[in-house]
Amino acid sequence: MSNELTPEADATADGTAAAGVTPTGSIRRPKTTGLAKGPATPGVAKVDPILVVDAVTRRFGGLTAVDVDHLEIPRGAITALIGPNGAGKTTLFNLLCGFDKPNTGTWSFDGTDLAGIPSFKVARMGQVRTFQLTKSLSLLTVLENMKLGARDQRGEKFWSSLFPFLWRAQDTEIETKARELLARFKLDAKEKDFAASLSGGQRKLLEMARALMSDPTLVMLDEPMAGVNPALTQSLLDHILDLKELGMTVLFVEHDMHMVRHIADWVVVMAEGRVVAEGPPETVMEDPAVIDAYLGAHQDVDLGAVTGRIAVVESGAAERIREVIEAEAAEELDADASAEEERS
Repeated sequence: MSNELTPEADATADGTAAAGVTPTGSIRRPKTTGLAKGPATPGVAKVDPILVVDAVTRRFGGLTAVDVDHLEIPRGAITALIGPNGAGKTTLFNLLCGFDKPNTGTWSFDGTDLAGIPSFKVARMGQVRTFQLTKSLSLLTVLENMKLGARDQRGEKFWSSLFPFLWRAQDTEIETKARELLARFKLDAKEKDFAASLSGGQRKLLEMARALMSDPTLVMLDEPMAGVNPALTQSLLDHILDLKELGMTVLFVEHDMHMVRHIADWVVVMAEGRVVAEGPPETVMEDPAVIDAYLGAHQDVDLGAVTGRIAVVESGAAERIREVIEAEAAEELDADASAEEERS
């Protein structure tokens, strides 16, 4: 790609990422190293995994959408989950967050088994997610949307809600925290606006900020850049990097390989429901299994020979057209000559 960084700016000689400048101009943070216990192969054990998946499958009729034997997500790092459309990435997200139920398998978050745990309880445990299509409540203000993300609010219970003195102090604290996050995400000027008035990128920022209201340990982002105006792309990238600096683990689905290459510490590649490769982005992008997953094995065809055959066919077609035109012209000349003879 023409806008990629040079290898010297992208990584040091020992494979660790070097500090540099992205094409959009922001400073790139050093990447986390030493995440795996062995060679970067599918299912490799991590030094300190926060999420562990074992033998998880999900079928829809005769279609197997997810078939993951073993997968570990490293703690304190940014992990990208990539793959072609239909690879099962979002389905796996839904399973891990409790939005769907698998046919088989188990998984654990921070040592706690999550199989069968509903999504709202998973969120309370510190594992939150955002969606490709944002879920902000359009007819509530930006600030009200933020306050909904806070946990254990006393005013949500029926009887205590009748007595403001029981929850007003906590509500003030929640509102202060919400305003601080809005300022960090540069949405503080929009706090009184309805969420429906925000642009697509601003809604993505709002959803990410609201997720932080619950002080999560693991943040899962489903295509955070989808539908985002390029003007806000760098802001979103910086906020994702900030999550790591704040001590959170990030797992995100993304199709923009340029983005993945420059912010991810670890990359997991899915194809047809399976994990086909994983490792640092610099090595994963060179993996034949990854190239095949995106392009298909048929890309090994000699394109030069194919182009040559097309040229031959086109040349033959042009010759045939010329012959037909010349024949029709000759017939017209003969017809004109015959008519002239009859008149004379």
